Amino acid sequence: MTQRTFPTSIDIPEAQRAQLVSLLNDRLSDTFDLYSQLKQAHWNVKGSDFIQLHELFDQLATTMLGHVDLVAERSTALGGTALGTVRLAAERSTLPEYPLDAVGGLEHVRALVERYGAYARRVRQAIEDADKLGDSDTADLFTEISRATDKDLWFLEAHVQA
Repeated sequence: MTQRTFPTSIDIPEAQRAQLVSLLNDRLSDTFDLYSQLKQAHWNVKGSDFIQLHELFDQLATTMLGHVDLVAERSTALGGTALGTVRLAAERSTLPEYPLDAVGGLEHVRALVERYGAYARRVRQAIEDADKLGDSDTADLFTEISRATDKDLWFLEAHVQA
């Protein structure tokens, strides 16, 4: 997909910025998809842990939505266009589709653990990729997201580790 770029005084060569924007847009799709999957779990969870998980999933979704904004804004700061519509996220996301038949709290938790693990791996790879492209700021952004994602994954995994 060819994207329009805009001039910027950021001192990263244009060819590298284009690769960085592509990397950011790839992770933007995953991030927005994970946000929507968290909302799916939030709206549909049932069972004795309903209120606890309903609130946890909403808290995690709020955090993920913040990541969406960070990734999209970095893409545009580098002179790119953030590809952040729901349709583009659905088309480009590397995460598995959410199981729409999940009902019980632990079903949702297990589904989210799987997706968080996959997302965390891709974010860590994005840190390495941004470093290789000479952009420590984008690597740092992904490091911030990675730290938060690992913490949120811990919150989810604690429900299935007992």
